[in-house]
Amino acid sequence: MKEHFAKTAVAAIIERTIENQPYILMQERQKENDLNTNGLIEIAAGKVREYENVFDALKREVYEETGLTITNIIDQEQSEYAGNQTASVMGFTPFYITQNLDGIYSLIVMTFICEAEGQIAENTNETINIRWVTLEEAEGILLKSPEKIFPLHLLSIKKYIQYKTKS
Repeated sequence: MKEHFAKTAVAAIIERTIENQPYILMQERQKENDLNTNGLIEIAAGKVREYENVFDALKREVYEETGLTITNIIDQEQSEYAGNQTASVMGFTPFYITQNLDGIYSLIVMTFICEAEGQIAENTNETINIRWVTLEEAEGILLKSPEKIFPLHLLSIKKYIQYKTKS
């Protein structure tokens, strides 16, 4: 029997303050081969390529999906590196990790809190309706229509809102 393994992915909760109001970036999925989840609200995310540094993957995915350039990844400076003749290793702490337990994707997603700069793309080949939403708006979607959020991002967004409202 052939074994199948979960793939690793990264996601970015991109935060910004506008006129003393906290915002996060949200978008709608519009994947070419993924009609079952198209239209769901999500945060920028994507798979980590083989031997790709997770921070490089995060920056790449955010740029591909939003047009923004990450300027800060919270706690990246606490990363540690080790290695010998056979391998190089990096240790890091994401904000939150989620795993699909069933469904169409077998993924484990590491979510990071980030800051970014640049102009938001109107649409990309993977996303539409990229926009800044207040934490209040994001919380309203979570409470009233959680089914509209891509499941792998639902708990991360919820945890982030709890984290920010307790601060």
